[in-house]
Amino acid sequence: MNETKTQRPVQTLVTAAMLMAVGFILPFFTGNIPQIGSMLCPMHLPVLLCGLLCGWRYGLAVGFALPLLRSVLLTTPPMFPAAVSMAFELGAYGFLAGFLYARSRWQCVIALYRCLIIAMLGGRIVWAVVRVLLSGVSGQAFTWQMFLSGAFLTAIPGIILQLVFIPAVMVALDRTGLVRFRRGGETVQAV
Repeated sequence: MNETKTQRPVQTLVTAAMLMAVGFILPFFTGNIPQIGSMLCPMHLPVLLCGLLCGWRYGLAVGFALPLLRSVLLTTPPMFPAAVSMAFELGAYGFLAGFLYARSRWQCVIALYRCLIIAMLGGRIVWAVVRVLLSGVSGQAFTWQMFLSGAFLTAIPGIILQLVFIPAVMVALDRTGLVRFRRGGETVQAV
């Protein structure tokens, strides 16, 4: 009985660490072709999943640390301005996805989509604000066209991938019983 109380935080920490490792490794699959990597946004997937599965604190921590760690260890993405702005963006993804989903009255596919879309929009807005601030420091311009291109136009395949893959993973986890959808206070099966 006391075992489950101590086991849950350990399982959450292990899940967050595993998703951090996935986020560290996933860009290697698209690393040879940077255009595809920037289109598929491979680090976004594990960060969003971390926020949903582990909660907003872990989602924020993994999202913020992941691009900085990759930049320090592998020099990709470059630290300034890419990794710094990505750290805030991914941190916002993990925070918003976890915070909103945990507070959803019903945790179902519809609530999942709602939280994902808000988190993805919020993260991109945070990215733009940080890029504007960093461009002021570096003296380079960050235009509205650069925002639209970087946040939405080139990322359309990644956005589609996130909107298909993450709900599919969550439904699979619900069907296996590892993570349950719930309605109000009760648990429900995914349809």
